[in-house]
Amino acid sequence: MRIAVFVACLLMSGGAMADTVKLHAAGSLKAALTQVVRDFEAAAGHKVETAFGPSGLLRQRIEKGESAEVFASANMTHPKTLEKAGKAGPVRMFARNKLCAIVQSGVTVSTDTLLDVLLDPKVTVGTSTPKADPSGDYAWRLFAKADKVSPGAEKALDAKAVKLTGGPTSQKAPKGRNQYGWVMENRRADVFLTYCTNAVLAKKEVPGLQIVAVPDALSVGADYGITLIAGASEAAALLADFILGPDGQKVLARFGFDAPEK
Repeated sequence: MRIAVFVACLLMSGGAMADTVKLHAAGSLKAALTQVVRDFEAAAGHKVETAFGPSGLLRQRIEKGESAEVFASANMTHPKTLEKAGKAGPVRMFARNKLCAIVQSGVTVSTDTLLDVLLDPKVTVGTSTPKADPSGDYAWRLFAKADKVSPGAEKALDAKAVKLTGGPTSQKAPKGRNQYGWVMENRRADVFLTYCTNAVLAKKEVPGLQIVAVPDALSVGADYGITLIAGASEAAALLADFILGPDGQKVLARFGFDAPEK
């Protein structure tokens, strides 16, 4: 069932119309969706109130009753959890991402040597926090793939990885700073595994950083899902359609996201 149909049913059952749409979205979407929201506000005349953060923590906030209408997650799992609980409508993939490595300037590394560098006992590997932030879950999926290339790698990486971002107690970057650029500028990790889109934004802030592609054998793709929360307004449905439509997709592509699989 299409998102718009779901919202129509909600409206008939008492969902209220609203001039201001409440969008909860993954932190990795902040730059792209901030621009999408500006375009939507100009085109549709509705205002959008945004809340960005780790998808898992946002899902928990919604489950606890925080007011939300559109939920754009960095994975499909968190919105589908809400759907299964009857708290949201059907989930649709709206973008794809993948993991890259952000590396300090003094570290010698290439795509071919990335796993060796990650396993080097002298190298600090930073990640986001699994379960709270899908980026961390994807990093652990990469560790599992590494074990097939180098037996024992998963255990070694699980033991050494430092969860620096995305958790409920993670230290946040100062206002206006990119979280990953700030972490790397403060040298809290030699290598940080995160989305390629995050890596590009980090390098813009800290030009000396390296961005290293993950080898095919370790590559992990990230599927982003969007859903409408129960009680969502008609304006919220318009925003979801805008993100899924050509205008929203063009902006997402400019920020390095891939189109959803058809």
